[in-house]
Amino acid sequence: MLTTHTIPAIRNALGELRNTGLKIGYVPTMGALHEGHISLIRKAMELSDAVIVSIFVNPTQFGPDEDFSTYPRPLESDLDICKTHGVHAVFHPPVEELYDGDEQIRISAGELSSRLCGKTRPGHFDGVLQVVNKFFNIIQPDVAVFGQKDIQQLLLIRQMVTGFRMNIDILMAPTQREPDGLAISSRNQYLSGAERNAAPLLYRALKELEELIRPGEINMDRVTAPLKKKLEQKGLKIDYISCVEPPHLHQISRIEKGKNYILAGAVFAGQTRLIDNLIIYT
Repeated sequence: MLTTHTIPAIRNALGELRNTGLKIGYVPTMGALHEGHISLIRKAMELSDAVIVSIFVNPTQFGPDEDFSTYPRPLESDLDICKTHGVHAVFHPPVEELYDGDEQIRISAGELSSRLCGKTRPGHFDGVLQVVNKFFNIIQPDVAVFGQKDIQQLLLIRQMVTGFRMNIDILMAPTQREPDGLAISSRNQYLSGAERNAAPLLYRALKELEELIRPGEINMDRVTAPLKKKLEQKGLKIDYISCVEPPHLHQISRIEKGKNYILAGAVFAGQTRLIDNLIIYT
């Protein structure tokens, strides 16, 4: 497995692949790899001839009070996982390789970034699109794979790819879960014992909400109020629990037959922010 740290090195390696006609798959990560990331790598393997993984903790998507400095960075373990699962190359650039310190031109995520996670993480999705756009331009993959857990991010990236006429297929892989339903995340390691016990309640609340959703008018405040109360009684702080319609994530007041909706939630277990979602079909 090739490990590169500079743009010229990864471009040179990818040029050699393209010259042999191989289809390139790409999985962007911030490292601290787990079974969720491995599922993305496996999906990319199915869809391409050579898989590239980037490992980069992107500073522009963290808020001033978020965990950029403490985000886990177990690089050697991450490289071992990539090698074990057949990754062709890992691109692990330092910050200065991607950002020159004078970023005058930025990408705006627009109105979609003000919904769901964007409400309480201003600028987060601007930073996500900024760095993903950089990686897409450097790697120029044929296909890129993202996880359903970060579905708002995925929808924004699809819009960016469509709007900028990038020739990249954006694929979604299902959320990977612990046996008790908790969505696997690098940040789960922050949880204390009590917080870990409470964390799966978000998934269970979304499953309960799924059972309550029926075609017709729906008062989301009334439907979600008892679910939120349950979570709060177990020590979880609610950010949001919503039913929205893709791709623009508008909050809905009426469920129609034959359409797809997203049940999405975010809570805090102590200082750790947990997100999850379900896609439902009516």
